[in-house]
Amino acid sequence: MKKILFSSLFILLSLILVLVLRAFLPKYSGMLIFFFIFLVADGYLWLAVRAAIKKCSPGIQILTGVLFWLPVALIISLTVYGFIVPFLEWNLPLRTYLQSVILTIFIAGFFPILMLLTADFIRMMMFAKEYTMGRKPVSLKSIPRVRALFTIGWIVGALIFIILTTGTFVWQFDFKIREQKITLNELPPAFDGLKIVQFSDVHLGSWGSKNRLQEAMDKINNLHPDVIFFTGDMFNYCTADGKGFENILKTLRAPLGIYAIMGNHDYGDYISWPSAEAKKQNLEDLKSYYSYLGWKLLLNSHDILRRGNDSIAVIGVDNWGETHRFQKLGNIGHAQQGTEKINIQLLLSHDPSHWERVISKNYQQIDITFSGHTHGGQIGIDCCNIHWSPIIWISKLWCGLYQNPDSDTPQYLYVNQGLGNIGYSGRIGILPEITLIRLSRNK
Repeated sequence: MKKILFSSLFILLSLILVLVLRAFLPKYSGMLIFFFIFLVADGYLWLAVRAAIKKCSPGIQILTGVLFWLPVALIISLTVYGFIVPFLEWNLPLRTYLQSVILTIFIAGFFPILMLLTADFIRMMMFAKEYTMGRKPVSLKSIPRVRALFTIGWIVGALIFIILTTGTFVWQFDFKIREQKITLNELPPAFDGLKIVQFSDVHLGSWGSKNRLQEAMDKINNLHPDVIFFTGDMFNYCTADGKGFENILKTLRAPLGIYAIMGNHDYGDYISWPSAEAKKQNLEDLKSYYSYLGWKLLLNSHDILRRGNDSIAVIGVDNWGETHRFQKLGNIGHAQQGTEKINIQLLLSHDPSHWERVISKNYQQIDITFSGHTHGGQIGIDCCNIHWSPIIWISKLWCGLYQNPDSDTPQYLYVNQGLGNIGYSGRIGILPEITLIRLSRNK
């Protein structure tokens, strides 16, 4: 009875915690359902751990309990702290790395939970077998768990924890420069050899080191780009995420200009605002932020790059995402107005699903679309001609160069795998990317 009471109380407290977090972060409602399920499973895991350490000394039992429940205690403490000090005013590195550590521990904890559930499923099958054969075991508890499975779960969990921690402190800032050459039939002679540097998804709200951001900007400048494209998600929650980074971003140089668009995170939709006016002001602050940087923010609009008598169009649209979670604000028809006589049109659109669902089908006069959004999944394999990430289960256009097979003339999409991170502050296999694209004429 006591165990049932405590279990019910734990489930109730977990539900309350999730509902409070949902009030803070409304856009993550779907993910918080899985978090609730994980909390309940974590409580189930604790029952097995407590049984395993029952014969240990009181000191070992207390230490094990503290370590086991530390992530949940941190989440509760940070949630309470959020009522005292607004989330957006927290120390940025502390916020970033605490969030990542908690997520890392929970991901690692998934594997012992999985093995425990597998072991108990086997117990149930054995119990059913015994029962159907007429042996009628006293109870499920009379059939021991397969200890090897439980042990394997903890070993795998520990390895995952080590790998994820390495991804945070080693690979997170291991910037990779990826070069790509694209040939366009009607590229004007003056733009033959044009060097475009694209970067995307900086997510300043997760950026724990100003020195590392400066390193990335230096790498971009060292490529001596003619023009720079930033394809959205500069911030995580609000424009205030960028405070203190302005002078670093301002060091970027490109003679033909630096162009930017908004990503799904830039609209302030991922947190609750005290009023509609506050959210509107956040958007105005974003425009001022880009103005201070000297970058041209394209909001369903375009600009013309000129060299002598030759010109190409740079078009930028607001975010357009395929699923209901993302805004559908991109208006390519409006953005294109005035570019009808320009043969080469380059589009900046944050979400690659926009190219897949709209651009490749109805706007084949767009020669190249530059996108980001996917982060390449942040975790995967990118070596020895193997290029894979779990993100393919969500987006088949997740990284690199794609060509429209249904277009009469070559039409391309390039998806940058992002410079920053969201959620998990790290990279494993899929490194932060700076893309150098060279345009050439078909001689």
